[in-house]
Amino acid sequence: MKLQDIPKLKHTDAGNFFLIAGPCAIEDEQTAFEIATHVKTLCDELKIPYLFKGSFKKANRSRLDSFTGIGDEKALKILQKVGAAFDLPTVTDIHTIADAEMAAAYVDVLQIPAFLCRQTDLLVAAAKTGKTVNIKKGQFMSADAMEYAQNKVTQSGNDKVMLTERGTTFGYQDLIVDYRNIPRMQSFGGTVVLDCTHSLQQPNQKTGVTGGLPKMIGTIAKAGIAAGVDGLFLEVHPQPLTAKSDGANMMKLENLALLLNNLTKIKHVMNNIK
Repeated sequence: MKLQDIPKLKHTDAGNFFLIAGPCAIEDEQTAFEIATHVKTLCDELKIPYLFKGSFKKANRSRLDSFTGIGDEKALKILQKVGAAFDLPTVTDIHTIADAEMAAAYVDVLQIPAFLCRQTDLLVAAAKTGKTVNIKKGQFMSADAMEYAQNKVTQSGNDKVMLTERGTTFGYQDLIVDYRNIPRMQSFGGTVVLDCTHSLQQPNQKTGVTGGLPKMIGTIAKAGIAAGVDGLFLEVHPQPLTAKSDGANMMKLENLALLLNNLTKIKHVMNNIK
Protein backbone atom coordinates (compact mmCIF):
# COMPACT_ATOMS: atom_id res chain seq x y z
CA MET A 1 0.00 0.00 0.00
CA LYS A 2 0.96 3.65 -0.30
CA LEU A 3 0.91 5.95 2.70
CA GLN A 4 -0.72 8.52 0.44
CA ASP A 5 -3.79 6.24 0.39
CA ILE A 6 -4.49 7.16 4.03
CA PRO A 7 -6.62 10.33 4.23
CA LYS A 8 -5.16 13.36 6.04
CA LEU A 9 -1.75 11.77 6.56
CA LYS A 10 0.94 14.49 6.46
CA HIS A 11 4.69 14.47 5.70
CA THR A 12 4.47 11.34 3.52
CA ASP A 13 7.30 12.60 1.30
CA ALA A 14 9.70 13.37 4.17
CA GLY A 15 11.54 10.05 4.00
CA ASN A 16 10.76 9.37 7.64
CA PHE A 17 9.10 6.45 9.40
CA PHE A 18 5.42 6.90 10.20
CA LEU A 19 3.94 6.74 13.69
CA ILE A 20 0.74 5.22 15.03
CA ALA A 21 0.34 6.49 18.58
CA GLY A 22 -2.28 7.18 21.20
CA PRO A 23 -3.85 5.68 24.30
CA CYS A 24 -4.60 1.98 24.55
CA ALA A 25 -8.30 2.76 24.97
CA ILE A 26 -10.37 5.90 24.65
CA GLU A 27 -10.99 6.92 28.26
CA ASP A 28 -12.42 10.40 27.79
CA GLU A 29 -12.24 13.32 25.38
CA GLN A 30 -9.82 15.39 27.48
CA THR A 31 -7.13 12.69 27.59
CA ALA A 32 -7.50 11.93 23.89
CA PHE A 33 -7.09 15.61 22.98
CA GLU A 34 -4.11 16.05 25.32
CA ILE A 35 -2.31 13.13 23.69
CA ALA A 36 -3.19 14.16 20.13
CA THR A 37 -2.03 17.74 20.75
CA HIS A 38 1.32 16.66 22.15
CA VAL A 39 2.12 13.97 19.59
CA LYS A 40 0.97 15.97 16.58
CA THR A 41 3.16 18.92 17.61
CA LEU A 42 6.22 16.67 17.86
CA CYS A 43 5.48 14.91 14.58
CA ASP A 44 4.98 18.17 12.69
CA GLU A 45 8.33 19.44 14.01
CA LEU A 46 10.13 16.24 12.98
CA LYS A 47 8.16 15.64 9.76
CA ILE A 48 6.82 12.29 10.94
CA PRO A 49 3.57 11.08 9.34
CA TYR A 50 1.21 10.58 12.29
CA LEU A 51 -1.93 8.51 12.85
CA PHE A 52 -3.86 8.83 16.12
CA LYS A 53 -4.78 5.48 17.67
CA GLY A 54 -7.32 4.62 20.33
CA SER A 55 -9.40 1.50 20.88
CA PHE A 56 -13.11 2.28 21.12
CA LYS A 57 -13.58 -1.04 22.91
CA LYS A 58 -11.31 -3.60 24.57
CA ALA A 59 -12.71 -7.07 24.00
CA ASN A 60 -9.68 -9.17 24.98
CA ARG A 61 -9.46 -8.83 28.74
CA SER A 62 -7.97 -11.14 31.37
CA ARG A 63 -10.68 -10.57 33.96
CA LEU A 64 -14.40 -9.94 33.84
CA ASP A 65 -14.00 -6.72 35.85
CA SER A 66 -11.32 -5.28 33.52
CA PHE A 67 -12.07 -1.98 31.76
CA THR A 68 -13.59 -2.51 28.32
CA GLY A 69 -14.63 0.99 27.28
CA ILE A 70 -16.82 4.04 27.83
CA GLY A 71 -19.42 2.98 25.26
CA ASP A 72 -18.91 2.18 21.61
CA GLU A 73 -20.58 5.20 20.01
CA LYS A 74 -19.24 7.61 22.62
CA ALA A 75 -15.66 6.47 22.05
CA LEU A 76 -15.99 6.41 18.27
CA LYS A 77 -17.32 9.96 18.28
CA ILE A 78 -14.28 11.07 20.28
CA LEU A 79 -12.02 9.45 17.68
CA GLN A 80 -13.93 11.22 14.94
CA LYS A 81 -13.67 14.51 16.80
CA VAL A 82 -9.89 14.12 17.22
CA GLY A 83 -9.50 13.38 13.52
CA ALA A 84 -11.50 16.44 12.56
CA ALA A 85 -9.96 18.83 15.10
CA PHE A 86 -6.34 17.96 14.27
CA ASP A 87 -6.82 16.92 10.64
CA LEU A 88 -5.35 13.50 11.47
CA PRO A 89 -6.12 9.97 10.30
CA THR A 90 -7.44 7.79 13.12
CA VAL A 91 -7.05 4.10 13.94
CA THR A 92 -9.12 1.77 16.09
CA ASP A 93 -9.38 -1.97 16.78
CA ILE A 94 -12.33 -4.04 15.68
CA HIS A 95 -13.31 -7.42 17.09
CA THR A 96 -16.47 -8.53 15.28
CA ILE A 97 -17.90 -8.40 11.77
CA ALA A 98 -20.45 -5.82 12.92
CA ASP A 99 -17.65 -3.64 14.33
CA ALA A 100 -16.11 -3.24 10.87
CA GLU A 101 -18.94 -1.31 9.28
CA MET A 102 -19.72 0.61 12.47
CA ALA A 103 -16.14 1.77 13.10
CA ALA A 104 -15.48 2.52 9.43
CA ALA A 105 -18.03 5.34 9.65
CA TYR A 106 -15.80 7.13 12.19
CA VAL A 107 -12.13 6.23 11.55
CA ASP A 108 -9.65 5.88 8.67
CA VAL A 109 -7.83 2.65 9.57
CA LEU A 110 -9.28 -0.56 10.99
CA GLN A 111 -6.90 -2.59 13.13
CA ILE A 112 -7.19 -6.35 13.59
CA PRO A 113 -5.97 -7.46 17.05
CA ALA A 114 -3.25 -10.09 17.15
CA PHE A 115 -5.44 -12.81 18.63
CA LEU A 116 -7.91 -12.34 15.74
CA CYS A 117 -5.49 -12.20 12.80
CA ARG A 118 -6.67 -15.57 11.44
CA GLN A 119 -10.39 -14.76 11.62
CA THR A 120 -11.35 -14.89 7.96
CA ASP A 121 -14.81 -13.33 8.25
CA LEU A 122 -13.42 -10.42 10.26
CA LEU A 123 -10.64 -9.74 7.76
CA VAL A 124 -13.04 -9.89 4.84
CA ALA A 125 -15.50 -7.56 6.58
CA ALA A 126 -12.70 -5.06 7.26
CA ALA A 127 -11.53 -5.29 3.64
CA LYS A 128 -15.00 -4.62 2.27
CA THR A 129 -15.24 -1.28 4.08
CA GLY A 130 -12.53 0.06 1.76
CA LYS A 131 -10.55 1.38 4.72
CA THR A 132 -6.86 0.67 5.27
CA VAL A 133 -6.53 -2.50 7.35
CA ASN A 134 -3.71 -3.00 9.87
CA ILE A 135 -3.33 -6.66 10.82
CA LYS A 136 -1.32 -7.39 13.95
CA LYS A 137 0.73 -10.58 13.78
CA GLY A 138 -0.46 -13.09 16.33
CA GLN A 139 1.97 -13.93 19.10
CA PHE A 140 1.58 -17.53 17.92
CA MET A 141 2.15 -16.81 14.21
CA SER A 142 5.22 -16.97 12.02
CA ALA A 143 5.99 -14.04 9.76
CA ASP A 144 5.54 -16.23 6.69
CA ALA A 145 2.03 -17.24 7.78
CA MET A 146 0.98 -13.59 7.82
CA GLU A 147 1.07 -13.54 4.03
CA TYR A 148 -2.17 -15.51 4.09
CA ALA A 149 -3.78 -13.03 6.47
CA GLN A 150 -2.77 -10.22 4.12
CA ASN A 151 -4.11 -12.17 1.15
CA LYS A 152 -7.53 -12.46 2.76
CA VAL A 153 -7.79 -8.68 2.58
CA THR A 154 -6.24 -8.17 -0.86
CA GLN A 155 -8.21 -11.02 -2.40
CA SER A 156 -11.35 -9.37 -1.04
CA GLY A 157 -10.62 -6.35 -3.23
CA ASN A 158 -8.65 -4.13 -0.85
CA ASP A 159 -4.90 -3.64 -1.33
CA LYS A 160 -4.53 -1.13 1.51
CA VAL A 161 -2.96 -3.45 4.08
CA MET A 162 -0.37 -3.06 6.83
CA LEU A 163 1.13 -5.85 8.92
CA THR A 164 2.32 -5.23 12.46
CA GLU A 165 4.98 -7.17 14.33
CA ARG A 166 4.12 -7.25 18.05
CA GLY A 167 6.31 -9.97 19.48
CA THR A 168 6.21 -13.74 19.71
CA THR A 169 5.23 -15.79 22.75
CA PHE A 170 8.33 -16.80 24.70
CA GLY A 171 7.25 -19.02 27.56
CA TYR A 172 4.05 -18.29 29.43
CA GLN A 173 4.78 -14.76 30.62
CA ASP A 174 7.02 -13.08 28.09
CA LEU A 175 7.38 -12.06 24.45
CA ILE A 176 10.40 -11.67 22.21
CA VAL A 177 10.82 -9.64 19.02
CA ASP A 178 12.36 -11.44 16.07
CA TYR A 179 13.57 -8.62 13.82
CA ARG A 180 13.86 -11.03 10.90
CA ASN A 181 10.08 -10.79 10.72
CA ILE A 182 10.28 -7.21 9.40
CA PRO A 183 11.96 -7.97 6.05
CA ARG A 184 10.07 -11.25 5.79
CA MET A 185 6.69 -9.50 5.98
CA GLN A 186 7.91 -6.66 3.75
CA SER A 187 8.71 -9.29 1.11
CA PHE A 188 4.95 -9.80 0.65
CA GLY A 189 4.85 -6.30 -0.85
CA GLY A 190 3.13 -4.70 2.12
CA THR A 191 3.84 -2.02 4.70
CA VAL A 192 5.23 -3.25 8.01
CA VAL A 193 4.84 -1.68 11.45
CA LEU A 194 6.61 -2.53 14.71
CA ASP A 195 4.51 -2.36 17.87
CA CYS A 196 7.03 -1.16 20.45
CA THR A 197 4.71 -1.34 23.46
CA HIS A 198 2.71 -4.57 23.13
CA SER A 199 5.95 -6.34 22.21
CA LEU A 200 6.99 -5.67 25.79
CA GLN A 201 3.92 -7.11 27.47
CA GLN A 202 4.27 -9.74 30.16
CA PRO A 203 1.00 -11.64 29.94
CA ASN A 204 -0.61 -14.29 32.15
CA GLN A 205 0.23 -12.69 35.47
CA LYS A 206 -1.36 -14.19 38.61
CA THR A 207 -3.13 -10.88 39.27
CA GLY A 208 -5.02 -11.12 35.98
CA VAL A 209 -3.43 -7.82 34.90
CA THR A 210 -0.86 -7.91 32.10
CA GLY A 211 2.56 -6.58 33.03
CA GLY A 212 5.18 -4.91 30.86
CA LEU A 213 8.69 -3.53 30.44
CA PRO A 214 8.25 0.10 29.33
CA LYS A 215 11.90 0.95 30.01
CA MET A 216 12.74 -1.14 26.95
CA ILE A 217 10.48 0.76 24.52
CA GLY A 218 13.38 2.86 23.21
CA THR A 219 15.52 -0.23 22.64
CA ILE A 220 12.77 -1.97 20.67
CA ALA A 221 12.03 1.15 18.60
CA LYS A 222 15.66 1.95 17.76
CA ALA A 223 16.32 -1.61 16.66
CA GLY A 224 13.18 -1.52 14.53
CA ILE A 225 14.28 1.59 12.65
CA ALA A 226 17.72 0.07 12.13
CA ALA A 227 16.05 -3.08 10.78
CA GLY A 228 14.20 -1.01 8.20
CA VAL A 229 10.63 -1.06 9.50
CA ASP A 230 8.21 1.31 7.74
CA GLY A 231 6.33 2.53 10.79
CA LEU A 232 6.18 2.36 14.56
CA PHE A 233 3.24 1.78 16.88
CA LEU A 234 3.39 3.25 20.39
CA GLU A 235 0.77 3.50 23.09
CA VAL A 236 1.29 6.66 25.13
CA HIS A 237 -0.48 8.23 28.09
CA PRO A 238 0.07 11.27 30.34
CA GLN A 239 -0.02 9.01 33.42
CA PRO A 240 0.39 5.34 32.47
CA LEU A 241 0.04 4.17 36.06
CA THR A 242 -3.53 5.47 36.16
CA ALA A 243 -4.48 4.43 32.61
CA LYS A 244 -7.52 2.19 32.44
CA SER A 245 -5.93 -0.30 30.04
CA ASP A 246 -2.37 -1.54 29.39
CA GLY A 247 -0.75 1.05 31.66
CA ALA A 248 2.07 -1.36 32.53
CA ASN A 249 3.62 -1.20 29.07
CA MET A 250 2.70 2.29 27.81
CA MET A 251 5.16 5.15 27.37
CA LYS A 252 4.74 8.28 29.45
CA LEU A 253 3.80 11.11 27.12
CA GLU A 254 6.51 13.46 28.38
CA ASN A 255 9.21 10.95 27.37
CA LEU A 256 8.15 10.79 23.73
CA ALA A 257 10.01 13.87 22.45
CA LEU A 258 13.50 12.55 23.18
CA LEU A 259 12.69 9.16 21.69
CA LEU A 260 11.26 10.57 18.45
CA ASN A 261 14.23 12.90 18.05
CA ASN A 262 16.65 9.99 18.39
CA LEU A 263 14.62 7.76 16.10
CA THR A 264 14.54 10.44 13.41
CA LYS A 265 18.34 10.68 13.58
CA ILE A 266 18.68 6.92 13.20
CA LYS A 267 16.28 6.95 10.26
CA HIS A 268 18.34 9.69 8.58
CA VAL A 269 21.46 7.53 8.91
CA MET A 270 19.63 4.48 7.55
CA ASN A 271 18.39 6.49 4.56
CA ASN A 272 22.02 7.16 3.64
CA ILE A 273 23.24 3.59 3.90
CA LYS A 274 23.43 1.85 0.58
